[in-house]
Amino acid sequence: MSYLIDILLIALGAALINNFVLHYFVGICPFIGVSRRVSMAVGMGAAVTFVITIAAFISWTITTFVLMPGAPLTRRAAGLFMPAEAAAGVDLTILCYIVYIFAISSSVQFVEMYVRRFFPLLYKAFGVFLPLITTNCAILFACLTIMANVVGVDNPGDRWDLGRSLTLAFFGGVGFTIAIVIMAGIREELELCDVPAPFRGAAITLVVGGILAMAFMGFTGVDSGLRDALTRKPAAAEQQSLSRTADPVKGLVQGIAEESCLG
Repeated sequence: MSYLIDILLIALGAALINNFVLHYFVGICPFIGVSRRVSMAVGMGAAVTFVITIAAFISWTITTFVLMPGAPLTRRAAGLFMPAEAAAGVDLTILCYIVYIFAISSSVQFVEMYVRRFFPLLYKAFGVFLPLITTNCAILFACLTIMANVVGVDNPGDRWDLGRSLTLAFFGGVGFTIAIVIMAGIREELELCDVPAPFRGAAITLVVGGILAMAFMGFTGVDSGLRDALTRKPAAAEQQSLSRTADPVKGLVQGIAEESCLG
């Protein structure tokens, strides 16, 4: 049950509460550049969601099996040249930026070939912004967040598995899509408004983005409240637990009676 709660909270946090664009302010370049039309925004959001999920899968796999201290593949390879104890302590996390950038760029190349082959009009509409997904810092931010929850934890039981990592990546892309589609809808309406000359273009876009960020701050605390609500015991169970703790003998008798009734 706790695993499902973690998955739910990670998904809700990445999509709404801790939205990559409106909370951490990463991925601003495509957020501003490709939010002129809703159709383009939906396509860019789908492309980013796909790329960020594939990049997260590759980064988690490489981090777990190659980069982190004690990674099995690295330990086995290093064991050919050094003692087993020294091989177990080899730490290659310093290479994370290089590895993650290669993973992101290869994923973007695959998406670019697919879109150019099956959606040529959408490919032309994206223009230079589709290859620029490679430099979208939201994707690199997701990969680094996953690494921090794989390598940067003291308790091995708290280490993120593939399910948690893919949940963060996929719903981070969903949150990016939500943000860019909302922005595109507002910008289409702004074309019909009399915007003062100094605020036209990127200026009014940044102002609207700031207002959206403040609006999304209304979700702050939802994750902790939801966690408390899902993990809190019912009042009757709490009262029963307290009564058994206060009187161990009576609690033992009640437990035996309940088991006999269930039997």
